Order: sequence, then structure tokens, then C-alpha cells
Amino acid sequence: MKPSLRAGIEYELVYRVPQSKIVPALYPEAEEFQLMPEVFATGYLVGLLEWACVKCLDPHLNWPEEQTLGTHINISHEAPTPPGFEVKARVKLTEVDGRRLFFYVEADDGKDVIARGTHERYVVDKARFVAKVEEKKRSTM
Repeated sequence: MKPSLRAGIEYELVYRVPQSKIVPALYPEAEEFQLMPEVFATGYLVGLLEWACVKCLDPHLNWPEEQTLGTHINISHEAPTPPGFEVKARVKLTEVDGRRLFFYVEADDGKDVIARGTHERYVVDKARFVAKVEEKKRSTM
């Protein structure tokens, strides 16, 4: 981690919602999802907020050897967003506790605030993390 990694850094990610990120596309094999409205899916919204946090952190890490993984998210999804709308995801690093990083996150679609909440990420050494995953895979075979 670089010395520049400290509370207060912010990032904004702008993303136009494609048809492939609506509720029926989230799990095409889920019959129930196929009958739901064609709006930006909460699962993809979570991913967008995580992506904004990753982009916020990258310049402050020894990338790609150091990376971050999401460990907790607590957001509200407050308004529907149809495909074609542009979503702005804004994130702010509010606390650094060793390798634990805490964010305030928010998103809007130009008409409504569609999400707000908090997100926690953890800095990992990619090689060590991949080694743990490989060990886990070997132990279950």
C-alpha cells in the first residue's frame, strides 16, 4: 500500500446501463427473474459500486500485486433505472484500518439517487490469495 492511501480519497465512475444489466439478465436460468421489470439489477448495481471503489484504490496500491476484495456491503436500492440511463457511482474512502478499507458509496441516474450506503474492502497480496484458493480447490477434490 502506498502512503497516499488515506481517508478522504474519492472517485466517480459513469456507466450507461445496457440491456445486459437488467433484472432478467442477472440469472437467465431463474424463471422468476424473467418475469420481473427490465430495470438495472441490484446485483449489477453492487458490482458497479465495487468497481468504482477498485478504481478509486488502484493508484494507491502496488497494483496488480496488491488488490482489494469486497468483504461487506450495506446499500439501499432506492429507485429503478431503465436501460440506457447513465449512472454515476460516487465513492469516498472514509477510514483505513490496516488492510481494511471503509467507503461511503452513492449512485444516481440523473433523475434519482438510486443507491447509498457503505462498503468494506480488504487489501490482499494477489499471489498469496490465489495460492489459498488453489489449496482450497485441491482439498475438495
